[in-house]
Amino acid sequence: MEIINRVAASHSPLMEVAATPPRRPRSVHVSAEMECADSSMAVEPEPMSPTGRILEEMGVCIVVLMGLGTPVNLPVFRAGIETELVTRFPRFRSVQVMDGSKDGKPGWVQTKVNVDDHIVFPVLDPAAVVFDPEKTVEDYVASLSTLPMDRRRPLWEFHFLDFPTSEATSTAVLRLHHSIGDAMSIMTLFMASSCSTADPARLPAMPPPPKRTGAIYQPQPRPALSSLGDYLAWAWSYFVLVWHTLVDIILLAATVLFLSDPRTLLTRGDNGESHRRKRFVHRSISLDDVKLIKTTMNCTLNDVLVGVTSAALSRYYFRKSGHTNTKSICLRSFVPVNIRPISSRQTYVTKVETGN
Repeated sequence: MEIINRVAASHSPLMEVAATPPRRPRSVHVSAEMECADSSMAVEPEPMSPTGRILEEMGVCIVVLMGLGTPVNLPVFRAGIETELVTRFPRFRSVQVMDGSKDGKPGWVQTKVNVDDHIVFPVLDPAAVVFDPEKTVEDYVASLSTLPMDRRRPLWEFHFLDFPTSEATSTAVLRLHHSIGDAMSIMTLFMASSCSTADPARLPAMPPPPKRTGAIYQPQPRPALSSLGDYLAWAWSYFVLVWHTLVDIILLAATVLFLSDPRTLLTRGDNGESHRRKRFVHRSISLDDVKLIKTTMNCTLNDVLVGVTSAALSRYYFRKSGHTNTKSICLRSFVPVNIRPISSRQTYVTKVETGN
């Protein structure tokens, strides 16, 4: 199991030139009318979902690292990308355009795609690959965070690092715009599109459905109130719950209106630049250890992983900054959570097909 922590890092000269993919000719054929926002479009664009519009404005990209057990087989990968992704899913063969209206709402227009223009084999420093292949992979993925995507073509690309690391024979890196789909849908889509080399006709193995059917945290029944102290303790627990809820609501409203976090190493720049260099660090951990902590502390797997991630960020911050006063630090983030029930993998795949 892998945890990917995303933290800011200083620029590394190792991959200064080699990590940047060369500029390639566009892979889509767009008419002149579509390229100009003030011209009439030859094709009526498909409206983008509200979530997709937000992600399009934010310029958020998903970066997926996939460790392979064999060297890269480019013909097989290329055929799979073309038949399983480009042919089946319109988002992988669509570009983002403005609909030409007064408001200028973004939309999708399908185009012809040359798969070869979305496949990158970077030329890296051979000495760095031999000396520290894991660091080379991290440096290359970090360089991708500084590169904007070419909006003249569908917003996805595969990068193949065909050299062994301690955990894989080769590495495939997928970078795509978040408006195409969320991370869970993309991962499920790739699992559903893969097949066994021993038995290609067999359906891909998917994770079993969760055994839990009820809520994660079941409400505690009211204890027997045999004394005044028991009654006061029960009433006090509800008072604390209401108090913390009110405080959270007030802080949320203040954050929206005027309250901001102090400047730290992990804060974005004042200009809101989204292409600042970031470091993607992954470490393999034992899922059995995570389950043991979950059982011992009577919490969820997400609680354990969030705790590990926050502890890692804290140690990174204090090591880099040298600060010791923890009370003056406030770092908040938001995590979108899909609370809709998912019954099958087809539900995820359909979300990518329809863009919802």
